[in-house]
Order: sequence, then C-alpha cells, then structure tokens
Amino acid sequence: MRIDIITVIPQLLDGPLTHSIVKRAREKGLVEIHVHDLRDFSLDKHRRVDDYAFGGDAGMVMAIEPIQRAISHLTSQRSYDEVIYTSPDGNSYNQQEANRLALADNIIILCGHYKGVDQRIRDHLITREFSIGDYVLTGGELAAAVITDSVIRLLPGAISDETSALTDSFQDGLLAPPVYTRPADYQGWKVPEILLSGHAAKIDQWKHEQSLERTRKLRPDLLEGKEED
Repeated sequence: MRIDIITVIPQLLDGPLTHSIVKRAREKGLVEIHVHDLRDFSLDKHRRVDDYAFGGDAGMVMAIEPIQRAISHLTSQRSYDEVIYTSPDGNSYNQQEANRLALADNIIILCGHYKGVDQRIRDHLITREFSIGDYVLTGGELAAAVITDSVIRLLPGAISDETSALTDSFQDGLLAPPVYTRPADYQGWKVPEILLSGHAAKIDQWKHEQSLERTRKLRPDLLEGKEED
C-alpha cells in the first residue's frame, strides 16, 4: 500500500508516522507513506497556498491551483483508489471505512486547513471526505494521521497477532468487552471466574454479553436498528 499525504505543515505528521506500529509497518515494506508540502506546488514567489474568499467571508481559503498541481503530479505517476479530503463537514470516519481503505493499493489524503479548500477541488478531484469528530481542528493533519494509523494496523503483518485487530471495538459493531491480565487477584480485585475456567465457548458467550452490555451503556447509538442476539 502507498499513502500520499498533502499538507501545509508536514512537520505535524513527523511523530505519528515514525513510531510504533506505523513505523514497523514501514520498515517491513508493508506500506509507503509520502508526505508532500503543498507549498512546493505553489507558483507564488512567497509559496502562498491560500487566498481571500469570494463573497467577503472571514478567513483564508486553500487555493485551487497548488492543490490541483499536487494531485495531478501524483496521479500522473500511478492510479489511486481514493483521493480523501479531511474536513469537519465530511462523512463520519469509522471502523468500517478503515476496513475498506485497508484493501486499497494507493490513496491520497489532502489535509484541510484555514477555512477549507476551494469548493471546485471537492467537486472535481476528491472522491471521499472524512471527519473524525464534530469539532474543528487547526488543520486536517491530525485527522490524516488518525486515518493512516487506523488503516495500517489492519494490514497483514502490521500487528504481530493479526487476530487482535479483528477483536477491536467496532469491528462487529459493538464495543470490545473488558480485558484482564495477571495477577488474577490483586488486593482483592478479582478477575471474573469465567475467564479462568478454560471453557472457550462459555468465555466467548461471556465476552459477547459484556460487549452488548457495554455498548448499551456507553454507545447505545451503535445498536439502533439492530437486532440483538
């Protein structure tokens, strides 16, 4: 897989993309990540990539030309499954979207900034728009890092125990059940007996019941319109 990220501030992505699972996946050759400074595609002598909005609105808008030049430069070299724009008014990003993107070969992520991008970019060049929550960030770099991390951890070989990712919260539409480790009794705080029983079927049933209970309590919206087993 190859992920190209276009941003106004590449430095914001240094940390998230050079540590932990993402770092190991890159070292194993499972993914290539290329971060592109949008200013490199500006024809302005001051490398500006924004301008005033038509209509007199406050704030600056990411200009159409450098973005189009950046995307055209990349798409002239290879085909891309998706060209993603990170924006607070995009579709809500979730685990199902991460699963789908993990099957792609090449994706571009354009990080929003300022008051957003010229609408013509969204109309003609963007294939998917994602928001990671109902709030506004300084820029889309953190959202791009979230999307990148969530996709890479699903790639075969990225996590040493590949079944771990399949039991994460949201994979089956539910929150994950509580987890425990040794010691089984810590100052009177005990691990549920069922987890020590060795009875796989009963343990699986307990985990499912716990997932349902936690989801009802913490995220009942995930159960709307679904039949519970």
